[in-house]
Amino acid sequence: MKYTAEQILPEALAAWNWSGQVAGALRYGAGHINDTFCVYVQDEAGDCVRYILQRINTNTFTDPKGLMENICGVTGYLRGMIEQQGGDAMRETMNVVPTKQGENYYSDSDGGAWRVYTFVEGTLCLQKAETPQDFYESAVAFGNFQRQLAGYPAATLHETIRKFHDTVNRYANFEKALAADVCGRAKGIQAEIDFVTARKADCGYMVGLLAEGKLPLRVTHNDTKLNNILMDKATRKGICVIDLDTVMPGLAANDYGDSIRFGANDCAEDEPDLAKVNFSLPLFESYTKGFLQAAGSALTDLEKETLPWGAKLMTLECGIRFLTDYLEGDHYFRTHREGQNLDRCRTQFKLVRDMEEHWAEMAEIVKKYS
Repeated sequence: MKYTAEQILPEALAAWNWSGQVAGALRYGAGHINDTFCVYVQDEAGDCVRYILQRINTNTFTDPKGLMENICGVTGYLRGMIEQQGGDAMRETMNVVPTKQGENYYSDSDGGAWRVYTFVEGTLCLQKAETPQDFYESAVAFGNFQRQLAGYPAATLHETIRKFHDTVNRYANFEKALAADVCGRAKGIQAEIDFVTARKADCGYMVGLLAEGKLPLRVTHNDTKLNNILMDKATRKGICVIDLDTVMPGLAANDYGDSIRFGANDCAEDEPDLAKVNFSLPLFESYTKGFLQAAGSALTDLEKETLPWGAKLMTLECGIRFLTDYLEGDHYFRTHREGQNLDRCRTQFKLVRDMEEHWAEMAEIVKKYS
């Protein structure tokens, strides 16, 4: 794309029938992938109605048509489930606003893809849990997401990022990067290399269970961080799962595990002092309780039993990705200082080691709430 989002913005705005006069559009949120704007519209009564307008990053998501088919299919299904349960579908799931032509996205003259969502008022989006209760509420929200979508035909979804949580493939990419060693960095990281290679067999465990038909294919979010949930300002409860670009077929344990990786610790992702990096069993228990209370009835016994594997493998996989990027010259994950990706990988590996040391306790906690 040759032009900035701001340069194409007037063209994109003209592609929708707004509910009144567009008063302005401003950059919005803290996302790094898509270009996001809040559109302010004055309706006939003089009130302000807000919308979210996004230019999809087609370098990351190369098939916007398939991506939007996923989102519309899943949110349509969720709307039906929410209404059936007496909920408010305008607040409890994302709602895509069609273009003037009735399409779910607009292709601009620069080859970009734009979409509009209704704005969910009265909510907040946390970058980090302020209390253990916040983490618990995020678990309930993602657990509800799994339960409500349990009947959706996951195999019909497009793979928006190919082999995204295929841990075997991530390991293969690491081996290729190590063999090439294009930056000459392998000689200084033998401990990290040994850590990964010692867990090669682990990388295939969950993928193997899926291939054998022992675990069901699920609709998975694949980026289950706290900031992908809108929380009601009044009740502080998670009410709406957002950022559905990575919704794909996958394993329920991966969504659960990525939340544990992200939230069951109190350290920065790139913390250089590993003494400050510790896996928190109390936070693990809080999340597990909320997730299983919300999703438990929709999960099989083996899915529940393998939740600790989801936590370990999502953390290991993330560390492998950071290490692979370090070996390749830091071209994928944005870095702001020398060795940042190496510090990132080390924090993940420290969390994996902590999980392994507390494996029996993790299993007991899962069993307690199953």
